[in-house]
Amino acid sequence: MGMDRLIEKKKGLQKKHVIWIAGGALFLLLAGIMIFGDHSSAFRVERDKLTISAVESGIFNDYISVIGTVEPITTIYLDAIEGGRVTERLIEEGSMVKKGDVILKLENRQLYQTILNSEASLAEKENYLRNTKVSFEAAQIASRKDMLDSRYRMTRRKRTYEQNEILVKNKYVPVEEYIQSKEDYEYEVKLLEINKIKAVNDSLLRTTSMQTLEEDLVKMRQMYQLVRARMDDLDVKAPVDGQLGMLDAEVGQLLSAGQRVGQINVLTDFKVTARTDEYYIDRIVHGLKCSFDRSGTKYDLVVRKVLPEVRGGQFEIEMVFEGAKPDNIRTGQTYQMRLELGEAGNAVLIPRGGFFQSTGGQWVFVLNANGTEAVKRNIRFGRQNPQYYEVLEGLNTGEQVITSGYELFGNADRIIFK
Repeated sequence: MGMDRLIEKKKGLQKKHVIWIAGGALFLLLAGIMIFGDHSSAFRVERDKLTISAVESGIFNDYISVIGTVEPITTIYLDAIEGGRVTERLIEEGSMVKKGDVILKLENRQLYQTILNSEASLAEKENYLRNTKVSFEAAQIASRKDMLDSRYRMTRRKRTYEQNEILVKNKYVPVEEYIQSKEDYEYEVKLLEINKIKAVNDSLLRTTSMQTLEEDLVKMRQMYQLVRARMDDLDVKAPVDGQLGMLDAEVGQLLSAGQRVGQINVLTDFKVTARTDEYYIDRIVHGLKCSFDRSGTKYDLVVRKVLPEVRGGQFEIEMVFEGAKPDNIRTGQTYQMRLELGEAGNAVLIPRGGFFQSTGGQWVFVLNANGTEAVKRNIRFGRQNPQYYEVLEGLNTGEQVITSGYELFGNADRIIFK
């Protein structure tokens, strides 16, 4: 058995060491690229296909353009006060009407029956009142007769009692007869007092009852007049002078009470309504000035009302004329109008463009000095009008910005021009 041989370690740089060093260097290179390299994504596009605008300084006019529609100053709605079937349509849409003109005639048989019943009840009440008056008068006559009889009997009893009072002293009449005459007299006195009280109470009762009946009859007559007046409400009449703008009722149609059947446009004056973006809802207030040009003449208006309800991202405003109105103004006409939101002033400006839809005014692509590429830059806008955005931060006068739409750029941070 031989002895084990000692294997000596190799000295110097070995192959595996080279592999480790090369791997470490590659790792450091990749890490450096990841940390310090340019990771921005780029999009290549032909410059001629883009809209490029220069940032400029100038006067910013704080206004917006709106499309206004002419409407009557007031619209009065027509409602059927009483329900019924339409029997006649006397005036057509678009016709001018005077206050009180009958537009529709209605028929309501149930109302006719109600009026007849009211007439019958009123006649019955009046007849009852007459009979009650006759009964009260008869009772009053009877009460007076009772009082007269009572006084007559008391007078006679008093005379008998006084005579017996003298005669009994001389013993011309028995004491018993005297006492009886005295008792009869006192009874008649008390009976007369009772009849007086009864007469007073009967009189008060008759007065109160008659007053109540009279009041009930007055109320019933008033009720009858109200029911009778409902007959007039079967005629749908014009409440004001104006133009019948809409009439939604045909002969034979059954209308319910309170149903809207039309409207009357009051043409003594006009207003202009417009819808604008909800972006301006906090800036448009009562009293703002507005204007438009027509045939070389400027017409001024003022905001009269701002309706707070927002529909489809828009809200409505109403304006009225200040001064002259166009001679040929008609309901339904539209005007391109300029609504002033504030005073004009110096500002850094950028023309409006499609980029705003993508960025919301938070950033833009700004060209470099050579105009070979554009880089994304954060900015801040202020006000806007139909021509310009007001730049508050991020851009300087003279710089160039891509103002066309950014939809094709995706998430690119740089735009390189071919």
